[in-house]
Amino acid sequence: MVRKNTRVLVAKLRRIRMLLLDVDGVLTDGGLYYAADGVELKRFHAHDGYGVVLAHRHGLKVGLISGRSTPIVDARARALRIDDVIQGAVDKVAAMRTLQQKYTIADEEFAYVGDELFDIPLLETVGFSAAPPNARAEVLSVVDYVTKVEGGNGVAREIVDLILMAQQKRLT
Repeated sequence: MVRKNTRVLVAKLRRIRMLLLDVDGVLTDGGLYYAADGVELKRFHAHDGYGVVLAHRHGLKVGLISGRSTPIVDARARALRIDDVIQGAVDKVAAMRTLQQKYTIADEEFAYVGDELFDIPLLETVGFSAAPPNARAEVLSVVDYVTKVEGGNGVAREIVDLILMAQQKRLT
């Protein structure tokens, strides 16, 4: 669901140089799964993985910013060759500022996808913001775009496709 008019949305997407993603509720369904031995499990979608591959192929940087810390996120990031992973981020804007200094990227050149209340400050800072439809209502009210798919079901791929289409790049 688009929150802004299409022309404004495309203009915002054309400027994006780095996509930042929350993990729980965006790359996963937000469920916390534990095996009997206490080991935490997460389910990631293959479509998101290929979306990250496409992003890299077209020069779009991708980073993960999560409020939680788990080795599962590091493992998924390694598998997808995502170098910028910030976990345990209490202040997600500060986390973005670290990446901003590293890459010299302006606020409006960042996109962020989040789903929880503590994501709102970053969603309001970046040039393009999005959330899955199962995000908190308060989050849905501030983002530029609400994805068609729910968290854990290809949200990142949908956003990568939007960015690449707006930038007139191939989805292959």
